[in-house]
Amino acid sequence: MTARPAQDAAAPRTDAGQWAGEPERGSATLLVMMIFVALHLGRPLARAILYVIAGYFFVFAPTARRHSRTYLRRALGREPTARDRFRHVFAFAATILDRLYVVRGRDAVLSVSCEGHELMQATFARGEGAFLLGAHLGSFEMIGAVGRSQPGLQVAMAMYDHQASKLARLFPGDASVRLPEIISLGQLEAMLRIRDCLDAGKFVGMLADRSIGDAPAQLVSFLGQPALFPSGPMRAAAALRRPVIFMTGLYRGANRYHVVFRPLADFSQPSAGGREAAVRAAVERYVGILEEYCHSDPYNWFNFYDFWHGGDATARAPGQSP
Repeated sequence: MTARPAQDAAAPRTDAGQWAGEPERGSATLLVMMIFVALHLGRPLARAILYVIAGYFFVFAPTARRHSRTYLRRALGREPTARDRFRHVFAFAATILDRLYVVRGRDAVLSVSCEGHELMQATFARGEGAFLLGAHLGSFEMIGAVGRSQPGLQVAMAMYDHQASKLARLFPGDASVRLPEIISLGQLEAMLRIRDCLDAGKFVGMLADRSIGDAPAQLVSFLGQPALFPSGPMRAAAALRRPVIFMTGLYRGANRYHVVFRPLADFSQPSAGGREAAVRAAVERYVGILEEYCHSDPYNWFNFYDFWHGGDATARAPGQSP
């Protein structure tokens, strides 16, 4: 299914950075509780305990549960059952648990298949760098499991400070952890660091399914209703004239993951319609691919907040105030 651009509306929008101020109760808490069991007592026991922890959050996080229900209703095309809603929470918890194994280089316990690996190999072979655009869909960290099969492949993650600090707090001073290089967005030197990484032949990863503050965003129809998606990542790729690849690590149950790489845009070539039109088309294609996987793997999308709250908004161009 292809996402269609939505018509801009005149109504004032709510704060598109709402998600940034809401604690992601699952991430830090689950990792702190599970880290010892997972690494010292084994994944089977950790998985058994995970059902209890996921059940706790399913019962005692009514707001997240309500937003999960709204999303699943759109993705499944029917009213989600309690089993559907618990499965959504458990998939989120499972990807957090398995993140531990990936960042510690112990991903042999996981079964990871890959689609589009030749695209990554060809891009890597050119040595010009590229953007990897993901979403809160499955596990972006699974690129680490795939990347270890390609010597020399390096990925730097561009993220906001509050996201980076959450990640750093989970693994304080642990030399065994293989965290990627972090580029802090929102700082003046961010674009320079992104450019330097690309020039060094690295991939720069970004998650592009959450808008924040007054950052540029585009209104696109997503699962049947208008939603704001950040256009900044595409604008950065266009300014630096780099290709953009969609990436996700879909959780398929048990210890199975399916990593997908798909071409999104190639800004190294001039566009007949101009840069702005190329950026808009690329954002729409990104949302279309995301929508496709929300239908095929609905329990993999982990935005447990009012995602469509900005759907009554007008799109924001760079420098435009909300």
